[in-house]
Amino acid sequence: MDVEHKLALIESVGEEIITRDELRNLLDTKLHPVAYDGFEPSGLAHLPFGVFRPLLIRDLQRAGIHFKLLIADWHGWINNKMGGDLAAIRRVGEYFIEVWRAAGVKDVEMVWTSDVVTDRDYWKKVVLIAKHTTVNRANRMLTIMGRQQGEMQEIAQYFYPMMQTADIFALEADICQLGIDQRRANMLAREVGPKLGWGKPVVVSHHMLMGLEGVKTPDGFEENKTLDTEITSKMSKSKPTSAIFVHDSREHIGKKLQAAYCPAKVSENNPVLEYVRHLIFRAHDELIIDRPQKFGGPVSFSSYRDLESAYVKGGIHPADLKAAVADALDEIIAPVREHFEKNAKARELYEFVKKQQVTR
Repeated sequence: MDVEHKLALIESVGEEIITRDELRNLLDTKLHPVAYDGFEPSGLAHLPFGVFRPLLIRDLQRAGIHFKLLIADWHGWINNKMGGDLAAIRRVGEYFIEVWRAAGVKDVEMVWTSDVVTDRDYWKKVVLIAKHTTVNRANRMLTIMGRQQGEMQEIAQYFYPMMQTADIFALEADICQLGIDQRRANMLAREVGPKLGWGKPVVVSHHMLMGLEGVKTPDGFEENKTLDTEITSKMSKSKPTSAIFVHDSREHIGKKLQAAYCPAKVSENNPVLEYVRHLIFRAHDELIIDRPQKFGGPVSFSSYRDLESAYVKGGIHPADLKAAVADALDEIIAPVREHFEKNAKARELYEFVKKQQVTR
């Protein structure tokens, strides 16, 4: 595959690329660049984690990217996930691995933070990054862990953004391929890396799927309203009524979508249409909507643009769209759900995670 085709694939993943010229140069000079993403083990897998992330990894691998998935157990510990129980966080991390495998993720390198932190040089990186970061900037970076400055309770939480930035260099990542909510850590890496002789990673930030309730107005964020609105509105495991999980049955998926924000003839900030665009048309070539005969009968779409146009013009009713999306999502989720129903080890991990108290 030539560089232009690789670049096009990566651009289909990246909502923001910093910078495109640097990415092109990287693809020109390195056959298999390294990209990474990190995840706190923090609860049951939802669409962004169990469906969207695997689909994006698949396309990046087609472009020749070697992907590293960081299971950020220490980060989850600092962020008080699972009540701050590191042993429980570890079990949730094992569950995460089962989800990725069931979703078809393969040929990736899985790394635990608990292994990375045993390297003395890692902590030297953390301290050096901290010495190049102001307190005000560290406070602004709290959004990468889903928190605002007023929520700070422990000094340990200040380690989080420094560690996340150090992860990039410890993993020798050429590309930071995380959600756009992690932008602030990635930009710090681009600033401190050249100063410390560690290089300058390319940032390819992917979109964050919206929760079922639609856009949520940020409270207290002022630096970047657009970014902060997207962060506030994202689908979150800690808000189960606004999320679809990979363990949900077709019935549960349908009920959740029936209650989802989806105004007629409106595509902007419409989460149901967003799932079509970012999930269904990335996984499948068409979406069939089974309209009643009196409204034109079944209709098939092979592109998101055509579907969006028909919806805005009133050719597709929200109820019919929701039913079609429920069927499509159920088909995509089914292999993951069935793996946890049939595999004893996976089932045990799922039951363990279900019993845990999900904490922010």
